[in-house]
Amino acid sequence: MAKKTLTVDTLTHDDKRKNAPTAELEAFLDEQGKAPIQVAYERRNPDLDPQLVWRGKDMADWSDLVVEAPPLYIQEKIHPKALIEDLKKAKKEEPEEAPDLFADFNGIDPEAKTEFYQHDQHWSNRMILGDALKVMASLAEKEELKGKVQCIYIDPPYGIKFNSNFQWSTTSRDVKDGKADHLTREPEQVKAFRDTWADGIHSYLTYLRDRLTVARDLLTESGSVFVQIGDENVHRVRALMDEVFGEENHVSTLSVQKTYGFSSDAISNVLDYVIWFARDRDKLKVRNLYRPKPYELGEGNAKWLLLEDWTYRGVTAEEREKNAIPDGAKPYNPDNLVSQGRASDKQPLSFAGVDYDPWKKNSHWKPSYPTGMNRLLQANRVHVAANSFRYRRFHSDFDVLPFSNIWTDTGTGNFTDEKVYVVQTGTKVLERCILMTTDPGDLVLDPTCGSGTTAYVAEQWGRRWITIDTSRVALALARARIMGARYPWYLLADSREGRVKEGEVTRTPPREEQTFGRVRHGFVYKRVPHITLKSIANNAEIDTIWEEYQEKLEPLREEINRLRGRDGSDPDLPPFEEWSMPREPGSPWSDEAAKALEKARNEGTSEATRKRWLDKLNAELGRDYSLDDLPEHPVDPWNDPEVEKLHAEWWELRIERQKEIDASIAAKADTEYLYDQPYEDKSRVRVAGPFTVESLSPHRVPAVDIDDSLFDELEAAEGRRDKDGSGDSVDFAEMVLDNLRRSGVQQAHKEDRLAFDSLKPWPGKFICAEGKVRQSSDEEGTASRRAAILVGPEYGTVTRPALTAAAREAAEAGFDLLIAAAFNFDAHASEFDKMGALTVLQARINPDLHMPDLANTGAGNLFTVFGEPDIEVHDEGDGMISIEVAGVDMYKGGEIISGDADEIAVWFIDTDYDYEGFFVRHAYFPGANDPYKALKTTLKAEIDKDAWESLKRTRSRPFPRPDGGRIAVKVINHLGDEVMKVLEV
Repeated sequence: MAKKTLTVDTLTHDDKRKNAPTAELEAFLDEQGKAPIQVAYERRNPDLDPQLVWRGKDMADWSDLVVEAPPLYIQEKIHPKALIEDLKKAKKEEPEEAPDLFADFNGIDPEAKTEFYQHDQHWSNRMILGDALKVMASLAEKEELKGKVQCIYIDPPYGIKFNSNFQWSTTSRDVKDGKADHLTREPEQVKAFRDTWADGIHSYLTYLRDRLTVARDLLTESGSVFVQIGDENVHRVRALMDEVFGEENHVSTLSVQKTYGFSSDAISNVLDYVIWFARDRDKLKVRNLYRPKPYELGEGNAKWLLLEDWTYRGVTAEEREKNAIPDGAKPYNPDNLVSQGRASDKQPLSFAGVDYDPWKKNSHWKPSYPTGMNRLLQANRVHVAANSFRYRRFHSDFDVLPFSNIWTDTGTGNFTDEKVYVVQTGTKVLERCILMTTDPGDLVLDPTCGSGTTAYVAEQWGRRWITIDTSRVALALARARIMGARYPWYLLADSREGRVKEGEVTRTPPREEQTFGRVRHGFVYKRVPHITLKSIANNAEIDTIWEEYQEKLEPLREEINRLRGRDGSDPDLPPFEEWSMPREPGSPWSDEAAKALEKARNEGTSEATRKRWLDKLNAELGRDYSLDDLPEHPVDPWNDPEVEKLHAEWWELRIERQKEIDASIAAKADTEYLYDQPYEDKSRVRVAGPFTVESLSPHRVPAVDIDDSLFDELEAAEGRRDKDGSGDSVDFAEMVLDNLRRSGVQQAHKEDRLAFDSLKPWPGKFICAEGKVRQSSDEEGTASRRAAILVGPEYGTVTRPALTAAAREAAEAGFDLLIAAAFNFDAHASEFDKMGALTVLQARINPDLHMPDLANTGAGNLFTVFGEPDIEVHDEGDGMISIEVAGVDMYKGGEIISGDADEIAVWFIDTDYDYEGFFVRHAYFPGANDPYKALKTTLKAEIDKDAWESLKRTRSRPFPRPDGGRIAVKVINHLGDEVMKVLEV
């Protein structure tokens, strides 16, 4: 039979987010909206608790913490389900018309789309490039997320070394301290951990306190913050969090086992720590998680065994030693069934041939008498002791324990998933922290994105997420990981399937009202019963089940007794009762003979011991057994087919009844939800929900037509265009030039670095400095080249007209080279690399320079060049086209040369670009690890091999020529740099 195809689905949230501007629509954001808000955060009163002191802290405490909150710009809109649906179409001969998942991505009135931050739109998760301090301030102030984040997870670098914390390329996790070619080409924006910092731990503490202070304001009153840290700084971070959150809000410090330990001269360190604080300890949201409760045979609730044949015995010394019990055996402890003090009347009870009345010992039954006690008998919960009845408390009655703050299992299992990032956090630790403190639909934030583990885990468990990082490499890896992630489809409580499952689990009719698939209602979870003596004694359903089955069991038992001559007339052949019916069809042996058989059959003991028990068995029964012909069961077979058939029917019904009663007991008992074990729908598979990639600076495409932009460029080339109003200060330009002088311009490879022999001011309209540069790979004696320097705006984008005007000025002044240093260049500017003999280099400034403390800390890879993509459009016929990316142009040896496709980590196409937002409609990963590996395995039947293989190519799958006539191609290299090109097709 053909395998049923899987449905690919995704979770969407009812929550809203503010309509932030896209990079394309940055021009429609008014000056007030563009200007960063100055947000002041009050320092905590230093008189409240003991304080940690470090260099520079007292000076900082003289005033509030003031943080800039600039707007956030959406660079990409990604809907992983749309990418999968596109791949599925490739398998069908005539692809059916599928709804455009991007059509209502925002869910906002088109007329309101440029009224930024004034309207709510559909929720989409968020991946943001930039300094977390500014991003969190922007989220709080511009997007009104203050007090709306349920959980924040921070995983800062554990120490103050540079390379071991940060990855330089998407293609390699191999990072070695002190190795020059492993220095990240984007200096780390987490300022406390740059190797150029003189203040070491002092900077670390300032960095962390500032971010914790801003993060605190984002938390809900019931929210939690976790900081993962190593033993090098755990004591300092704990003191710091006491100061920011108040020591009364400390919840716990979790000790988690690492995947490997670091050796030292004294002892190996195998633990990391996760410090957990609440926004308000008294209002903390906590969802307990449980682990299996171990048992030690012979102790606690494992002193006795109820065997599969319904007999019972104590745990043997051998079973204790080997920690093994027979298959089907259930460990239990015979617990007290009576309480002190006589009842007003006697309470006699007869069972298994034993009569007992606690009245004689000045006691009474704990359950109600006779109803509760009869239910215990019917449920097979009474243990017959030498002179009393006791309650069978099975280990399985509550076989879990809540987690403590020591997690020793995090060094195995999914904690050791294949890593893509040098300091990747394991999923198991994050899962537990998120599941303990949030519900589905809650918002989780991670200001230290790294490989995107927090986003990955939050997405799996139906939480909304925002993750932030200053590293393009980290976000490139995280984006690919989320795009290709495969998740189980958990049954939603607010769905028809979920209602049916809930009814099945609780043994109640499912509710009939309409369902809406709302994630905030949670999933349908597995649960563990917390079975107690009281819950069994009060369970009236046991009576109903017992009576229903007795009508079938009693006639069978009476007929078996009649056929076996056990009608009560012979005292040596008493009738089989409920409790004495043999498990195997035959006449049971005496207890002494049964014990001797068990010992004689035990091959784990010596032959001499077995023979001694064999002799006792033969003596007891008057038989002549040898060790080779011992029977399997201690019965004499009846050899009567009719009785054996009735006996089998009786036991089948007896077992069925017990299962029904056990299920009723479990369903009616108090339960603990297993929040880490929702029920799955195996016919569906889930991919990540819609998310956006955003940044602090726009990478804008001017919203003008071709004629207008050409006119602007002509004006600039003729010297009739004024310099773009950037609003940047002299201090910013001086800081850029100072760092440019020391760090030079880094390109794809270390030998391509441009170093400055000199750099001095130039009184130009666009050009602010001139320099003498040479390439680090140049031979000694090679003449330096004369370079003009253009510094772009501190907050904003260099447009193509501004670049053209600067190039004209440089060419007229006889420069060999124009170096434009800016945080971002618009898509059209990326195509501009020459004006006559003048070479134009676009050197991206790393956002590191937005950090004022970093202005004068020394050289680093602060300015980098990444050229334009070499793109070809192919006509596939029938109105279809495809796109091929041959490589990316790079600057080398004073010339622009074309790099091959090996430099490309990932490239995207918006197949119907509208100048309002970049929708990732096609995604290809030629130079990256395959992010779709898991989905390939799951969706073999739904998507053919060729479609999967196309994801690794540099030529796209064919797609219809867009109605709007434009496409946009975005290319990202393995260093995390990206360029975009808009094409008229």
